[in-house]
Amino acid sequence: MAPKPRGRRRWLLGLLVVAIAAAVAVWLLRGAFPPSLEWLLGIWAHGDRLPEGFISTNGRLEATEIDVATKLPGRILEVLAQEGDTVAAQAVLARLDTASLEAQLRQTRAEAARVEHEREYARALVVQREGEQEDAERELGRLQDLLGRKHVSVDQVDQARTQAKTAQAALRAARIKVLETEAAIASATAQIDRIAVDITEGTLRAPRRGRVLYRLAEPGEVLGVGGKVLTLLDLSDVYMVLFLPETVAGRVAVGAEVRLQLDAAPEYLIPAHIDFVAPRAQFTPKQVETRTEREKLVFRAKARIDPALLTRYEPLVKSGLPGVATLRLDPAVPWPEWLAPKLPPWPDPSRPSPD
Repeated sequence: MAPKPRGRRRWLLGLLVVAIAAAVAVWLLRGAFPPSLEWLLGIWAHGDRLPEGFISTNGRLEATEIDVATKLPGRILEVLAQEGDTVAAQAVLARLDTASLEAQLRQTRAEAARVEHEREYARALVVQREGEQEDAERELGRLQDLLGRKHVSVDQVDQARTQAKTAQAALRAARIKVLETEAAIASATAQIDRIAVDITEGTLRAPRRGRVLYRLAEPGEVLGVGGKVLTLLDLSDVYMVLFLPETVAGRVAVGAEVRLQLDAAPEYLIPAHIDFVAPRAQFTPKQVETRTEREKLVFRAKARIDPALLTRYEPLVKSGLPGVATLRLDPAVPWPEWLAPKLPPWPDPSRPSPD
């Protein structure tokens, strides 16, 4: 008896599944699959189960953000960087209008020059007062000698003594005037230095090498104190923020090895290490999808990537990418072969390869 149509279809479908499975196995053995599919098939082959002593958790790749802001209020003359540009340390990023500060600098320098002339006058006056005091002291001594011989009156001696005291007071006042002018010169010099620093601060420079994330102001805008012009990403300080369950947070040591798998490129395994674990627990942030997960207590941690590795792969460094971090809790347990580090192809032929 011929098989029924429905049974025939089931038989053909089963035969097709077997053929596809056989083809997949052959292609996998021959290395015909792309790396991403090979990685996914490898995870599937292990049942998505980690060996004892390992855990995995979700995270997001982040980089340290640096706000380039104004120290003083002013109008922006030019912004020299665009979003996405990679800038070197101390590179000029923007300039502010410093015309008023330069005018203040010229005014303060003129005031300093005037005070220096006053100091020279005060020093000359000291020399004059010293001569007058010496003459008054000699006159007083001569009259006192004549008084002993009864050649002058006591009133004449008293007048000479008063003139000597007056000359001494005038000398003291002249010396004080010199000190005042020297203090005024020091104050003017300090103001000149301060204004010069403010003018220098009008040129905004990159505090370190990084990539421009946001351009927040344009030429012609007037910003107040602390007005943000650009936001930079420090490409040498990239880490994945993790939230560890309270049941395992106590077993995660600072320095523990981590493997990072990004959703955008799951075929690669990036080596990292734990360099921060929060000292207190918190509720899981809202960005975690399920409500049951958000109600759990977790410890925030950071898995940081080696800066030398980031430098070599700088063109590929991105922030904000979600992924999975696999942590080794027991240093005595070796890493499985399928979790060995696997880095992307070398992006810049002009630089020496890390291999």
